Amino acid sequence: MAKTGVLDSDPTVMVKSSELKKELQKLVKLIVDDEDYSTQTIDQAKETLCALKELKINKRSLSIKLHETLRCPEDFKCSLSNDLMRDPVILASGQTFDKPYIQRWLKAGNRTCPRTQQVLSHTILTPNHLIREMISQWCKSQGVEVPNPVQYINEEGVTEADRDHFLSLLEKMSATLFEKNEAAKELRLLTKRMPSFRALFGECLDAIPQLLTPLSENKFPSGIHPNLQEDVITTLLNISIHDNNKKLVAETPMVIPFLMEALRSGTIETRSNAAAALFTLSALDSNKTLIGKSGALKPLIDLLEDGHPLTVKDVASAIFNLCIIHENKARAVGDGAVRVILKKIMDGVHVDELLAILVMLSSHHRAVDEMGDLGTLPCLLGIIRESNCERNKENCVAILHTICLTDRTKLKAMREEENTYGTISKLAQVGTARAKRKANGILDRLKRATNITHTA
Repeated sequence: MAKTGVLDSDPTVMVKSSELKKELQKLVKLIVDDEDYSTQTIDQAKETLCALKELKINKRSLSIKLHETLRCPEDFKCSLSNDLMRDPVILASGQTFDKPYIQRWLKAGNRTCPRTQQVLSHTILTPNHLIREMISQWCKSQGVEVPNPVQYINEEGVTEADRDHFLSLLEKMSATLFEKNEAAKELRLLTKRMPSFRALFGECLDAIPQLLTPLSENKFPSGIHPNLQEDVITTLLNISIHDNNKKLVAETPMVIPFLMEALRSGTIETRSNAAAALFTLSALDSNKTLIGKSGALKPLIDLLEDGHPLTVKDVASAIFNLCIIHENKARAVGDGAVRVILKKIMDGVHVDELLAILVMLSSHHRAVDEMGDLGTLPCLLGIIRESNCERNKENCVAILHTICLTDRTKLKAMREEENTYGTISKLAQVGTARAKRKANGILDRLKRATNITHTA
């Protein structure tokens, strides 16, 4: 039988509580058993329940006051709550706090110790068993009920055992080749299946560098072991999915260089996952700039040119995301994106995705000049005539409109197309709203060019 505290043995409190419970039991039985119970009975039950609740609240308040009266030792108090700690844990600074209160502090984005202001190397909380036992002994000596914290599981569902296992896996990334392989494989699986393990990487500042240790060492004569590289790169992809990790992952030194190396030399799955990781990280504008400056567009474009079916979609998605900002459009054009993309479109490879990139690049003057020199018009006009996809037709006519605005010599080819097939006129009548605007813009230019010719 559990030992009761002084409050639970208070005769007045016990008698009152017992009377209320008996009354409530009688009223509830009456409501359940009697089909003709009155609303007055329900009201009485509600009043009794409220009285029992008030007694419970008052008892809790009395418990707090009793702790204060007994002058709880300062070492047993949490400096955040100024109350007796129920679940003491040690922060990275070495200071002890009550777990719910320090969690709230960290959840608010603080990364310093609230007592010493020291910057925390990690946010993992370690149970302080010594203080916990001392608090327990003090409570027993004072006749106060011992705090009984619920087994801790945080919002992401991570237990202390999970954290310990996570840290042990990271330590193995610096051990033997066998242990590295086993740890990397398990981290890959855990971060795929459990979002909570992705979050753990954001809580420990050294976690990502530890994960990358095998790639940094590169002690193998022929380079990194392919399976180990694949598992590490895929784990990077998995943890990048967690929104709170994107900035941390991208700004960790060597992450982007390792992803670029994986694009060039990994297995097909490694290359695809490296491209997917860059796509995921580029969701943040600051990361778009960082990735672009790192030179990652070149290996992405080279991989697109290689054209392996398993990599093209991830690569195209990464290039599209990165080229949303203007400076990366210039980098992509300089790295040969226009030629590679046009060749793929002409080959009928992932036309939807690649047209979306091409229309984005068409806002850069060098890209437009290149398109004019690479026979873009016949390709795009053919898509407008033959495709059933309204978005593809819209993108094609948008690119054509930009080319015609920039290079008047292309109007001749457009006029011949119009005279033979009426391609642009048809689109001006039945296309999407944007397609109609662009098609009518081309028709207006053709009309003006014809009038100028006649006048001359």
